[in-house]
Amino acid sequence: MSLPSRRAVITGSAALTPIGNDPAAIWQALVDGRSGVATIQSFDASQLPCRFAGEVRNFVAKQHFSNKDPKEKEAGKGLRKMARAIQLGLVTSKLTMANAQLERGQLDATRFGVEMGAAMMAIELPDLVAAAKISSNGQPGQVSLADWGAKGIDTIEPTWMLKYLPNMPACHITILHDAQGPSNTHTGGDISGLQALGEAFRIIQRSQADFLLAGAADSKLEPIVQARHNLFFPFTRRREEPERSVRPFDRDRDGNVLAEGSALFAVEELEHAQKRGAAIQAEVVGFGAAVDVQRNGSGLARAMRAALREAGISPADVDHVNAHGLATRETDLWEARGLREVFGPNDPPVFAGKGFVGHCSAAAGAVELYFSLLALQKAALPGSINCDHPDPECRVHVHTGVPRALRTPYVLKLSFTDLGQCAAIVLRRWE
Repeated sequence: MSLPSRRAVITGSAALTPIGNDPAAIWQALVDGRSGVATIQSFDASQLPCRFAGEVRNFVAKQHFSNKDPKEKEAGKGLRKMARAIQLGLVTSKLTMANAQLERGQLDATRFGVEMGAAMMAIELPDLVAAAKISSNGQPGQVSLADWGAKGIDTIEPTWMLKYLPNMPACHITILHDAQGPSNTHTGGDISGLQALGEAFRIIQRSQADFLLAGAADSKLEPIVQARHNLFFPFTRRREEPERSVRPFDRDRDGNVLAEGSALFAVEELEHAQKRGAAIQAEVVGFGAAVDVQRNGSGLARAMRAALREAGISPADVDHVNAHGLATRETDLWEARGLREVFGPNDPPVFAGKGFVGHCSAAAGAVELYFSLLALQKAALPGSINCDHPDPECRVHVHTGVPRALRTPYVLKLSFTDLGQCAAIVLRRWE
């Protein structure tokens, strides 16, 4: 299969994760097999069934914005009106542009786009405290809806909702970087980040832009959100050793934990990148999507086959699969069936990133893909962690232990949602 005339390469990348906020720290944690899942520190979670999460440490958004630059100064002043997920995405966009060795004004703004994966932001309690107090008539835990409508709602800023809308990361990123090309927000749940990168790939192919920032950001580490998710999300119920609690494809797995994070990629048309002398990190060569209605792996297989077909490669050409690996009884079996259908008994090594960071929700696919991008650059695949006793019913080969040398230059990343939406993307190492 011949490659399209317009090819999409990655010329910059960055991530903020529970295992580090720069490439060197993240890579070292992966090599060391060090998890970022820990007891929640941002609030008292002692009364929750699941007290663990993957938190981004040492993140102060204000530190990333200079008062000397008018655009950055304006963005810095607006941080208080941005939920944490938006802040993570905006800062990561700055880091990605720096990694791509680009400054504002160096690109044709009309050919510069943004594709972001996101979700409805976690509501931050301080925004509602005053309204709740005035509506409680002095009775803790009791809120009068009549008083909320008559008095409480007046204490909430009129622009409050703008702090939490999922399209806000893309909006703030386009404003900061003066990106006037295509701008879209993808709210596909766990596959949002891969959808964003896949659409950036398509936009390059269609010649609607020459450069895009694509990725995702999310944060669900707020007490209300955590309490709600404890009711229906498949959380682990372990109380000890949080770093060992998320166990993808292990026979003793019992659920995941929520995490926060962001990852963005500078996706650029090949000739455009070469003309400016950009350092190319990888090439996006295939994307596929499907819906697994029966939740039996057939939809996952269709998405992966579509991505492989567009990449012009066979399953045997894939060095490793970066799995969704949700670490629940049902979903890991479901995923293993899909992988087996495509790759057969000689399937490539599987890497499961959620053991390191937990589940970053809308940002999960992008953050985990970033790990494989580092692996491509280092020509080595780190070992997955916490799969000490592989489940014999999950017939996949999870790579654990020390890093192994890459066998081929291709990696396939797979993500899916609990409702069956699937996405797969193939990257090729640039040599």
